[in-house]
Amino acid sequence: MSDQIKIDKYLSYYYAGASGDFNLIHIDNEFARKAGLKGIILQGLCTLGITANRLIGDEDPARLKSITVRFAFPVLPEDELLLETDEKDGEVKFTVRKESGEEVITKGRSVYR
Repeated sequence: MSDQIKIDKYLSYYYAGASGDFNLIHIDNEFARKAGLKGIILQGLCTLGITANRLIGDEDPARLKSITVRFAFPVLPEDELLLETDEKDGEVKFTVRKESGEEVITKGRSVYR
């Protein structure tokens, strides 16, 4: 299965307010560029939350027993991501990649009750 995800250009700001993660690489373009990035990047836990939401869908969230990932590449505002999954025996292995092909989440694994 695959699912496309469009990142809102203001999502890192919304998530900073909701989570309290006001690290400047997430909310200040100039600071992020001085830190060697192309611009502000989405918080990793925000990317994980979006991914988990897509994996769970309309199911009961309590079904999710565990989820593990490796963050491999930053996500920028307005990126388009592709979630690719492979389900087998109550376990879903998944990868999230950018349209350009870079994997942003690798070694994803979710286990369900």
